[in-house]
Amino acid sequence: MGNKLEEARKIINEADAKMAELFVERMRAAEMVYEHKKEFGLPILDEAREAAVIEKNAALVEDEVIKGYYIDYLKKLMEVSKAYQYRMQSGLNVAYSGVEGAFAHIAAGRIFPEGNRVSCRDFKAAYEAVVSGDCDVAVLPIENSYAGEVGQTIDLLFAGGLFINGIYELEIHQNLLGLPETSVEDIKKVISHPQALGQCHDYIKFREFATEEANNTAVAAKMVVKAQDKSVGAIASVETAEIYGLKVLEANINKSGENTTRFAVLSKVKATSSFSNSVLMFTVKNEAGSLAEAISIIGKYGYNMTALRSRPLKKHSWQYYFYVEIDGTTDTEEGRSMMEELGHVCDKLKVVGTFAPRTEI
Repeated sequence: MGNKLEEARKIINEADAKMAELFVERMRAAEMVYEHKKEFGLPILDEAREAAVIEKNAALVEDEVIKGYYIDYLKKLMEVSKAYQYRMQSGLNVAYSGVEGAFAHIAAGRIFPEGNRVSCRDFKAAYEAVVSGDCDVAVLPIENSYAGEVGQTIDLLFAGGLFINGIYELEIHQNLLGLPETSVEDIKKVISHPQALGQCHDYIKFREFATEEANNTAVAAKMVVKAQDKSVGAIASVETAEIYGLKVLEANINKSGENTTRFAVLSKVKATSSFSNSVLMFTVKNEAGSLAEAISIIGKYGYNMTALRSRPLKKHSWQYYFYVEIDGTTDTEEGRSMMEELGHVCDKLKVVGTFAPRTEI
């Protein structure tokens, strides 16, 4: 019996020594993974990749009972790896437009939990912070399910050289906020961004509140704190209430429960992925049928367009450029052939970036 115990301990000690060496090797690889993600502006959490790794590695274990424990081990190992990468992420500078508590600030925090969020005065300043190298990535809104596209961001993407390396959906919940000692019955006027006021129009009308516009919802919260007036409330997020010490008087007051903003992560470097959707931007030649021909070419190569938008060219009246989202990557033989053919009908054509579809934060 003693010999068996000693033999088992010897095997465990030898296995532990090998595992320690392999663990260090794996963590060094995790460093390399993080450096790649930092360069391309990608988040640390990648649930699809984790699931694929677990499925692949679990298949290496034949014993079904041990396999279950091995899957648990892999999950814990990945948690350790992510924790290490998050520690490295503490030096990542993330630009966003607005002030602390704005929805862009919230989105940036959910995508890059350990990153340093850098407030910028507007979309252009956040964009230029990445161009200049002051920040590593920028998180900017590109579309809202209630108000439509965010033209300023789309224009920056068309004119500039940064790439989209991810699009993330943040569900927006608007709430009535007030000073800590305030009740709903005390409120006579609400302050918020015009879009938020519009989203909550029915509620505001029902309550017979007066309204005042602010640059964004977080600024509205700051105005309420500064006024110290129980009759003044703000419409903003729960996170904003926590940041500025306000109380949520009524939750989820926006008209539509399906109010989602899509935020793009922008970086200097274009990421590539066979699992990603792509964003194209182009102008077409000023000839009859040019746009129809461009759309036909995209369909010809089997790509489904999930979005098509036009925006006016700033320097040319009555001329437009086009923003297109397609299912699939252009980094394939079909994709390269499509881009080559599009080049014959487009004056300006570029792949602005890639993203995984329907990624919620």
